[in-house]
Amino acid sequence: MTAPDLAFETHDHARCSHNLLARAEAIAAAQGARFTPVRRRVLEILLEAHRAMGAYEVLERLAAEGFGKQPPVAYRALEFLVEHGLAHRVRRLNAFAACTHPGESHAPVFLICRICGAVAEAPAPALRAALDAAAAPLGFVAERCTIEALGLCPACQGAGAVPCN
Repeated sequence: MTAPDLAFETHDHARCSHNLLARAEAIAAAQGARFTPVRRRVLEILLEAHRAMGAYEVLERLAAEGFGKQPPVAYRALEFLVEHGLAHRVRRLNAFAACTHPGESHAPVFLICRICGAVAEAPAPALRAALDAAAAPLGFVAERCTIEALGLCPACQGAGAVPCN
């Protein structure tokens, strides 16, 4: 597992990004999927900061680097990354974040800072187990579950931001 379980912790970001990119390439290859230069660059962009990015923000970066200006360029790459478990859609923000646990079966919990927009993907096996336990008596099998929590990251708390209740 890589170090960025919580984006709010100090860590070697270049190393963490490099490791996640290498894992993503291996996962795509194992799944027989083409990890094109555009798909790779979109994942690199998502990995550059621990926050979710909208498709148009990603598109602006791609266009500035000569990858094309049409929205399908970004949307197709983002869709590929989500489909192959390399990124997640953060619905509250209508944005995307690189998966910090690619290739692992997990139910992500996104901790979203309402001030700076940082997003951390936290492991939450106990929450997944509770969901499965609640669903089982009803004969339901949950295939996907994403939880999003809005709050304050340590940096914004340290800067004096006050939690909302």
